[in-house]
Amino acid sequence: MTWYYLMPAIFILGILAIAFEEQIKINKTATALLTCVLLWSILLINTDIASVTEGYQTWLKAASQIQPDELAVSDYLSFKLNHHLGDVSSTLFFVLCSMALVNTIDNYGGFKSVAEIVVTENKRSLLWRVALASFFFSAFLDNLAAAIVIIAVLRRLVPDQKDRMKYACLSIIACNAGGSWSPIGDVTTLLLWNSGRITPYYQIFHLILPAFFNMFVPTLLAHFFLFKKGAKLRKPSDVATDELVDILPWRARFIVLGLGIASLMLVPIWQTFFDVPAFMGVIFGLVLVW
Repeated sequence: MTWYYLMPAIFILGILAIAFEEQIKINKTATALLTCVLLWSILLINTDIASVTEGYQTWLKAASQIQPDELAVSDYLSFKLNHHLGDVSSTLFFVLCSMALVNTIDNYGGFKSVAEIVVTENKRSLLWRVALASFFFSAFLDNLAAAIVIIAVLRRLVPDQKDRMKYACLSIIACNAGGSWSPIGDVTTLLLWNSGRITPYYQIFHLILPAFFNMFVPTLLAHFFLFKKGAKLRKPSDVATDELVDILPWRARFIVLGLGIASLMLVPIWQTFFDVPAFMGVIFGLVLVW
């Protein structure tokens, strides 16, 4: 039982090491994995800890065990480890498949349609178009993928590096705001949804307005303080000179983009009606676009 009291300290030290990754020069992924191994190892060594938990007693009854011996406790802990590993793996599969879906759309030139929609010479007008595109894309693609897409578009539209950094910073703010009101918009919301802590409809209808407000206020401030009225880009934005080869005509590329986004939007509906994990829905969307 003595080792059990080390678990909170190890957990706190692990969180601090992750927070101060830059200072201690240790990759946060390595820290998280080490913390995970240490915590589960202590729990598996001290099997008497779990024998008194309500979860173990429920599992023991379901498994038709007679007495909580050490072997049964070890089996229970192994079961819980696999259960949590499955939860994390389902989230990982979802993120990987959604990124693969984004990459597939990009390979077909789908995101060039985004550049053609938001392109403008007016700096203030482009600011709002970037913010709105980031806000809604992050809700469907997840905020990380949306930020990557929008910044890639900005590299083609905004030639001046200083201006591009301003747009990129606002895009990150808008992506974080947009990802908060969707169950698939962020890894955190995805974990909460997979664990049954939130429902898609409740989160969307209760958080979309606060999230929009969090995007709107910084964009409004940036509108007045970052760019002067009537300011133009250093040179006209010309998406025709994009490095991306036109594999498909504009209409076909737009259909691919719409199909990909629709596939991600239908993930909560797929999960609700068919009672399948979220990553199964996004795999279906990936295959459909592929």
